[in-house]
Amino acid sequence: MIRPEARDVNVNGIRLHVAALGEGPLVLLCHGFPETSHAWRHQLPALAQAGFRAVAPDLRGYGASDSPADAAAFTTMDVIGDLVALVESEGADDAVIVGGDWGANIAWQAAQLRPDRFRAVAALGVPMMRRAPVMPSRLFPKTESAAFYTHYFNEPGVAEREFERDVNATLRAIYFAASGEAGPRNDPSTPNPFGMVANGRGLLDSLPIPETLPAWLTPSDLDIFVQSYRSSGFRGGLNYYRNLDRNWALQAALDSKNVDVPALYLVGERDTGLAIPGMDQIINAMPDIVPRLRAAAVIPGAGHWLQQEAPGEVNKALIDFLRGI
Repeated sequence: MIRPEARDVNVNGIRLHVAALGEGPLVLLCHGFPETSHAWRHQLPALAQAGFRAVAPDLRGYGASDSPADAAAFTTMDVIGDLVALVESEGADDAVIVGGDWGANIAWQAAQLRPDRFRAVAALGVPMMRRAPVMPSRLFPKTESAAFYTHYFNEPGVAEREFERDVNATLRAIYFAASGEAGPRNDPSTPNPFGMVANGRGLLDSLPIPETLPAWLTPSDLDIFVQSYRSSGFRGGLNYYRNLDRNWALQAALDSKNVDVPALYLVGERDTGLAIPGMDQIINAMPDIVPRLRAAAVIPGAGHWLQQEAPGEVNKALIDFLRGI
């Protein structure tokens, strides 16, 4: 297998580390949390072989990319600015943007905001949705005994200390618990890393640490993620969550604006997001705000790390979509 080229690119005032492979129309691949560009290791060669230029950056704050000191520098708009500049650095007029988890949210808004630069969008896991009626800090639940994980992530330094104590155990726990191998989401015994965190405890306290890795994650692949987070820490990725309210405020400028480019949506049957009340209705309502949605498919047995768990299905759907536009 041909290895992707690894290089650093100066964009939007920061340095992004990218993995790239192939020649042809540009496709940007945006990872989520806690991942890096290595999450797209199966898509880079498949897209290159299909005749596309596939580029996967470590988003700002992740991996070998720069991580600004100011937590306020991690809004969705900052990241979209990086990606617009990355398209230009590739000498391209536009790109198809693909994202999973946080990367999906960024991809949707990039296509919504800059259809001149992002001519199509594919999102894994996170559907396109209208701006919430209230800011996230008021929307997500918080009780006397527990708080939604986004509240836990918002406390500076707290999640960092927990996650960086044993990076290997942290990633094994989160990757397994959010994967399809953890079990069906309608089973209350299935662990969920993206749920409520009991007061005085950590997010990892309720998660099992599997003795064996999920079938989709090899020891060498896990080691690449572990070494990356040992180097970068978790602060950059957590700062995305610390800008949820700011993102909500900025999103007011896009109120009632549709995503008007061709779109694809894929979700794992056992994605953690499907356990959120009302998610079915949000997904079913997507054609109202994404009128050029070409397809929305559920991948049986897969969980939240869709491109890693079901690379064959994802690659086929992406290539069919790209060739169709």
